[in-house]
Amino acid sequence: MEALMCTKLGDPTVDDQNSPIVVSKAAPIPELGSQTAVRVKVKATSLNYANYLQIQGKYQEKPPLPFVPGSDYAGIVDAVGPSVSKFKVGDTVCGFAALGSFAEFIVADQSDLFPVPEDCDLVAAAALPVAFGTSHVALVHRAQLQRGQVLLVLGAAGGVGLAAVQIGKVCGATVVAVARGLEKVQYLKSMGVDHVVDVSKENVIASVKEFLKARKLKGVDVLYDPVGGKLTKESMKLLNWGAQILVIGFASGEVPVIPANIALVKNWTVHGLYWGSYKIHQPGVLEDSLKELLSWMARGVIRIHISHTYRLSEASLAFSAIKDRKVIGKVMIVFDDVKNARSKL
Repeated sequence: MEALMCTKLGDPTVDDQNSPIVVSKAAPIPELGSQTAVRVKVKATSLNYANYLQIQGKYQEKPPLPFVPGSDYAGIVDAVGPSVSKFKVGDTVCGFAALGSFAEFIVADQSDLFPVPEDCDLVAAAALPVAFGTSHVALVHRAQLQRGQVLLVLGAAGGVGLAAVQIGKVCGATVVAVARGLEKVQYLKSMGVDHVVDVSKENVIASVKEFLKARKLKGVDVLYDPVGGKLTKESMKLLNWGAQILVIGFASGEVPVIPANIALVKNWTVHGLYWGSYKIHQPGVLEDSLKELLSWMARGVIRIHISHTYRLSEASLAFSAIKDRKVIGKVMIVFDDVKNARSKL
């Protein structure tokens, strides 16, 4: 089978002999290996910022080399173990893994797969688990976002940010989004976001304060932060007493300092959210979350915006799109026959 191999640590956007990633066309098709294993022929797989960091050796989990990167995916069941009861050959499924989805086939236990509802786009289903799963667990499970609260989303046009914006609206929150550039701002406005700040030309604090004053709102109740850096520090000036801070990641490259003395006085709650660790500690939370998200997607409650699609051989370009902040929503790797698998691509 064809698979993307990470043979050394480095920048995956480099497209020459120094690239840490190479496409192998002779990788072995994985065996089932257990009674409840399912082999999936991958139709589409998602690029996440974590994948980009992992290939550089900057992620919290560092697999031994060489490895096949990749996390969430969707495809068609190709083979099942003798004790599999949830799926049969030909079923459409999606799932997520620690590694391995940047390949034509992947093997997972049946408990790690989810049926894709009829008429749902497989490319969209492949984009759902990590980005929307992260935002759903953060906002619904951890922050327990309530109707009427004010949600501030940083990096709102990225994969997790765009998911957070939509989930915030589903929860009935007033959603304030921060993004960079006219195209991203216009897209967020088209989604019905209550207020959008273009960080490239506006002062975030002044713009949000003006909006809150006009709406007669005191401040921000939940801060969703996948960015970090200076923007986190500035956003704290907008938080209400008793606000909640969701630490999702550090796309800016800078880990912010949250002053404990102010958190004490303001009664803030700081949630660190490493979504993947739920698989080990509370897998039931992930299962319930993804089932609800798939139901929402099937009913059109949320929509997955695919910004860029690439073939496996174009992986360096796909990572460049993430690195260069060109993305609105998700970047996907799709395989040659994806159009034959209910994709609307």
